[in-house]
Amino acid sequence: MEQGLRHYLTVTGGYWAFTITDGAIRMLVVLYFHQLGYSPLSIAMLFLFYEFFGIVTNLVGGWLGAHLGLNRCMHIGMLLQIAALLMLTVPDGWLGVAYVMAAQALSGIAKDLNKMGAKAGVKLLVPAGSDSRLFRWVALLTGSKNALKGAGFFIGAALLAQLGFRGALVALAAMLTIALLLTWWLLPEGLGRIRGGAKFSRIFSKTAAVNRLSAARFFLFGARDVWFVVALPVFLYDQLGWSFTSVGSFLALWVIGYGIVQSMVPLLFRRAAPVGGRTLAVWAAILSLLPASMAGLLLYGVDAEMVVMAGLAGFAILFAINSSVHSFLIVAWSQREQVSMNVGFYYMANAGGRLAGTVLSGLIYQYQGISGCLGWSAAFILMAALISMALPEQVDSDHQSGVCG
Repeated sequence: MEQGLRHYLTVTGGYWAFTITDGAIRMLVVLYFHQLGYSPLSIAMLFLFYEFFGIVTNLVGGWLGAHLGLNRCMHIGMLLQIAALLMLTVPDGWLGVAYVMAAQALSGIAKDLNKMGAKAGVKLLVPAGSDSRLFRWVALLTGSKNALKGAGFFIGAALLAQLGFRGALVALAAMLTIALLLTWWLLPEGLGRIRGGAKFSRIFSKTAAVNRLSAARFFLFGARDVWFVVALPVFLYDQLGWSFTSVGSFLALWVIGYGIVQSMVPLLFRRAAPVGGRTLAVWAAILSLLPASMAGLLLYGVDAEMVVMAGLAGFAILFAINSSVHSFLIVAWSQREQVSMNVGFYYMANAGGRLAGTVLSGLIYQYQGISGCLGWSAAFILMAALISMALPEQVDSDHQSGVCG
């Protein structure tokens, strides 16, 4: 087995192990604190710092990757996640909102350090000029991550039932410790580290293509979360009469299906011209039609369950295509010595979109219902499409020049 492939499999395996714990801890917190009598709003607040610190971590994480090495960022993320898991094993009397928010903040930092290290690391494991292989490897890493995060929802619920809250946390921490030791042993030292360090000021010094792609990413993921995070589960429970178990299981299966589609996207473009700005603009425009159509059908009184189920299936496919192309382009358009800085900046925009979408999801649903959320989703996607139109069709990442602030 070639060295690059072996290291890629090691990175992917470590990322998989982390992702399972990330999905599981979210389900554990939701279910356990619901049992303790926390209100839905209080439970939602537990994850506020998780999302906020994703923005901060991605902003500085790229600089850390260039300064310390991407493998060290992955391992620091694993260590922080183990600490976050063990923090929650304290007696119930300690588990106040502020304490759990702090643990979730640690988990959010861990998640984005691990993600940045894994995704940026793939760029350095693929020979220069091998864009087709890079597309396949990034899509597989990203798609499998999303599928396993959905599986983590199931695993968290199953461990809670079998081992209890604290037993489940200890089991997850033990699994991640094994993954940490294995990847520490198998990965080369200094992956992605820039000799002489990296200037902190270069966090904000990006090519025009990276800046615009990051802005498009902000609106793309804001468009998903503006109806998916709060509005959709509440709508399924309150308006369609689904049980908590049905809602959680369905959303987990949706994430798994979305991840599987995402990993297969390179097959769609196998014989197409090189993907770029035009590709993103076209697919974003197509995606925007879906939530707009769903909103219109709901306003005209078409059966809500049928509209939502069919719409979610289509959204999973079209959103997976958009997201997969995005994830490939940020890696492909980054110079090898700048990949960690660019990926960190890009996923800061991703986290910002998720945070904005999460807040707007609750606010818009409260005043405009699910149709309003879908309308705003369509508007956000159109913004992503318009921004993508200004992107180049192809960028030679190893010979880029001319950065903009």
